[in-house]
Amino acid sequence: MPKFRFHKLAAIVVLIGFAGWMATGEFSSVGSASADNKPKAGEVEQPKAADSGKPQTGEQGAAKPGTAEAEQPKAALRTVAIITPPRRIYARAIRISGLTEADKRAVLATRVAGVIDKLPVKQGQHVKTGDLILMLAAEEKISAVDNAKQLVVQREAELAAALRLMKTGNLPTLQLDTARSNLTLAKSQLDAAQAELDRNEVKAPFDGVIDRVPVELGSSVMQGGEVATILKLDPVIARGEVSERDLGYLKIGDEANVRLVSGQTVKGTVRYISRDASSATRTFRVEVAIPNADGSVPAGMTAEIALSAQPTDAVMLPRSVVTLGDKGDLGIRAVDKDDKVVFFPIDLVDDTPTGLVLGGIPADARIIVAGQELVKEGEVVKPVEADQATIQKLLGEATTGTQ
Repeated sequence: MPKFRFHKLAAIVVLIGFAGWMATGEFSSVGSASADNKPKAGEVEQPKAADSGKPQTGEQGAAKPGTAEAEQPKAALRTVAIITPPRRIYARAIRISGLTEADKRAVLATRVAGVIDKLPVKQGQHVKTGDLILMLAAEEKISAVDNAKQLVVQREAELAAALRLMKTGNLPTLQLDTARSNLTLAKSQLDAAQAELDRNEVKAPFDGVIDRVPVELGSSVMQGGEVATILKLDPVIARGEVSERDLGYLKIGDEANVRLVSGQTVKGTVRYISRDASSATRTFRVEVAIPNADGSVPAGMTAEIALSAQPTDAVMLPRSVVTLGDKGDLGIRAVDKDDKVVFFPIDLVDDTPTGLVLGGIPADARIIVAGQELVKEGEVVKPVEADQATIQKLLGEATTGTQ
């Protein structure tokens, strides 16, 4: 029998040993456990929770007494800052955009055609009622008036002579009546000649200022041609449109503040409120009369009209407090007696530089001034009083708004 070499025998032994190790399956746990995790001699390895499908009962897996494994921790209540603002009596301010216009405006025109003979006025000149604005050349009409005057004098003399003769019995009654008729006719002719002459004159219909004179001395004008524009600027009128919602708060005689685009602020009085709404905008025309003896307020200037309505009970709050409700209404969020969030729609009374004046808020409402955007209606919250600095700021704004 041939002898095996040593190296061949060693290879066969290694092969048999490797095959036996593979058969045990221990190669799959290599590197998956450390020596510290292996049970010591004489100790029984505890089954793992994953193997048994039950919770561990050892020291590390034991549940604490008095607690449920499935119980979840409660969410903390959201903290909001609240305040009960002071209440004041505010006069509702209704602000509308408008413009100024003259109390009266007239475009003067000639009643007959002719050539301008007199033009004693110029643009910007103040005139009184009845002042001559323009006169057309009318020599023949002036002559007709003079002749009519002479005829009246003659007829008056004839009537006087007839009366003397009548008293002496030398004149029949019929001739006296004829003399009276002739005098009446002469006066009528004089009136007609004077009226024809007056048609050549243009006079001021009211006190005002001449705003425009589009003609020149010596120029020819047609009948009905424009010769001047006259304005009455005392008082000047601020006109605007008020919404149907605010109409009920106004009445004739209310005071109004008018701020012009130039920065000038003047006071006036409501003199007219239309009772017929515009079909396009559903708004009502309002006119405010502003004293303007010096003519400092021109017509046609953009203006903001602030009308003061009846006073109402309200509070002043910063603009940041106002938010939108679930239905899109503008309002504020507050906390009720059960610390639940509630929503109150607001009535905007005024918008001032220091804050909003709001009505429609209950007297005991605890208004959320911080965190109102992070909560919703019906949510239970943890309300805390706002810090002193916030309170002083709100008190300062409310006091300033009432001055």
